[in-house]
Amino acid sequence: MSIVASHGGSSSNPNHADGPELASLTGLQAIGQGRGALQAAVAATVVLEDDDRFNAGTGSNLRLDGITIQMDASCMTSDGVFSSVAAIERTKNPILVAESLRGTPHILLVGEGATEFARKVGYPDHDPTTRAARDRFDKVRAVAGLTDGWSKADLARAWNFATPLREALGSDTVGSVAWDGQTFAAALSSGGTSAALLGRVGDVPLPGCGLYAGPAGAIATTGDGEYIARSLLAFRAYEELARGHSAAEVVDWGLDQLEDDVDLGLIVINRHEFAGGARNRMAWHGCTT
Repeated sequence: MSIVASHGGSSSNPNHADGPELASLTGLQAIGQGRGALQAAVAATVVLEDDDRFNAGTGSNLRLDGITIQMDASCMTSDGVFSSVAAIERTKNPILVAESLRGTPHILLVGEGATEFARKVGYPDHDPTTRAARDRFDKVRAVAGLTDGWSKADLARAWNFATPLREALGSDTVGSVAWDGQTFAAALSSGGTSAALLGRVGDVPLPGCGLYAGPAGAIATTGDGEYIARSLLAFRAYEELARGHSAAEVVDWGLDQLEDDVDLGLIVINRHEFAGGARNRMAWHGCTT
């Protein structure tokens, strides 16, 4: 049996589930071509990075200056190999750069170093800024100017647009998990949030926070990155999976771990099944052969 599941990020529109469906089917096709779980998870995540409806790659958010886009990505396999990039700029597919880092002694490159590494391994300069990103930023800036701060709580108190705040901010991290019959893999990519300072890094590039893969399965989370990172949520969810809980039980367990107002979602696979869920809404899809 092979399994691939993908999500478009916490707070992503379920009506856009065709994106994760195409991603997971692309990953499953990669396995069918003999490319393995890691390549499947990465290929699925590239599909989501290239879909500007989701907050990664081409769909990434502008930072508070209204100019800068900084992205994070990571991947991990069940043999414990992890690699990631953080605050990388002007790169079309950060997940491909994170995968390329597996060929070095390092597990994490950040900022200018990550961007320069992308150039060295063949990924050209690319501006991921879109009109949708500018529109989201303009709405956030209009309301942030009326508050004493830039946190989501400040914005929520002053928000006066018909478009819900979560939708205006854009969805969170996208991700994919895969099982090829021998190996589990997980991949994440994030375009950050407009309500963030230059250089902000969340859970995505930190081992055991946003994702985890081990002999029992793979986890990919999404949501408020600082909360996910502080709780080591992906690793702890994996431990539940390793104790024999079903994928659906682990999803339910994960959604109960953080404060009620924290945006959160996750997908989980083991050798036989997949499951996903979110506190608010989330476009996601899983498939098997």
